[in-house]
Amino acid sequence: MDRLVYLDHAATTSARPEVVDAMMPYFTKEFGNPSSIYSFASKNKDVVEHSRGIIANALGADKEEIYFTGSGSEADNWALIASAEAYGDKGRHIITSKIEHHAILNTCKYLEQKGYEITYLNVDEKGLVNLEELESAIRCDTILVSIMFANNEIGTIEPVAEIGRIAHAHGTLFHTDAVQAFGQVPINVQEMNIDMLSASGHKFNGPKGTGFLYMKKGLLLKSFIHGGHQERGMRAGTENVSGIAGIGKAAEIAVATMDERIKKETMLRDYLINRLMKEIPYIRVNGHESKRLPNNVNVSFQFADGESILIMLDIAGICASSGSACTAGSSAPSHVLTAIGLPYEIARSAIRMTLGYENTKEEMDYTADNIKQIIENLRNMSPLYQEFMQPVEKHFQS
Repeated sequence: MDRLVYLDHAATTSARPEVVDAMMPYFTKEFGNPSSIYSFASKNKDVVEHSRGIIANALGADKEEIYFTGSGSEADNWALIASAEAYGDKGRHIITSKIEHHAILNTCKYLEQKGYEITYLNVDEKGLVNLEELESAIRCDTILVSIMFANNEIGTIEPVAEIGRIAHAHGTLFHTDAVQAFGQVPINVQEMNIDMLSASGHKFNGPKGTGFLYMKKGLLLKSFIHGGHQERGMRAGTENVSGIAGIGKAAEIAVATMDERIKKETMLRDYLINRLMKEIPYIRVNGHESKRLPNNVNVSFQFADGESILIMLDIAGICASSGSACTAGSSAPSHVLTAIGLPYEIARSAIRMTLGYENTKEEMDYTADNIKQIIENLRNMSPLYQEFMQPVEKHFQS
């Protein structure tokens, strides 16, 4: 492989050099347990609290409302299961959407087995939740609405503030899975009526194995991992000091560079989409045109198989995906693409490309050139495409 063009930042990102530098001392020289009382170790508690403050400031929250976790999936599980346990006396009804990440969907399945009723909202062809459908779905026994901030596959950004307003108007809590959104777009939990929010460090150039849950003051949620008194008694286990230092530094950089990155990634995203749309027939962009993450490109190519496209891109040194990394290897079409109404063959032809701060316009041209050639080659081998084009050829011959 002569070169590498990495276009799968929704799956994971590289840790920035500054993040690695921030983490290194806590693997070796500053290895103490922050719960110990002697100064050598207890000063590491300051590191943990410093990172907590950075993340709180990024969200417009208080430090005491941020709880560190081992992943975004853990934070999702904590928010849903702890809410169900804490508010089960009020009701056993939860609302989510059909396009959530499996960290939400599979947790909802678990709760269904425990006797909770889950309503899965439809989305439109762009991936947006219908606010009227949401409001009509809320009942007197609804205890939680959980709708993702932005979709991990098609990049659509949901009307989060309105969803939270509707939930609160009916006395219902609102949680949002912001794993793809935190660090990518501005978020203010107070202005957006958010009670709980999940995020993951490795999605915004932080370390893997780190995440956090924002939990608004006054909620009745209890500990999710039982044991010691860490995280103010809410999550047992010795703090991952190096990881927390890393996620704090990553959040700090993400906030400081956000405007610049949004501008650059949006430009590159639109440039790539425009080239593909102009130069390759019979394709469609999936997701909302404007209410979209700055770095997300999801495209279906009729008469071509998505997995074949990805294999050929890999040969060219281009890393892309067909959707969530958590479902890689599955032969079934994406649940997100089927939920927005795509037929099986169109859903199976989709690929997702997600950009990062290091990508360049030259890489977009290299990617577009390769996709154009790949689609041409695959369609030339497709009997369906040949049959589809036959009437056109006969028309020109006559």
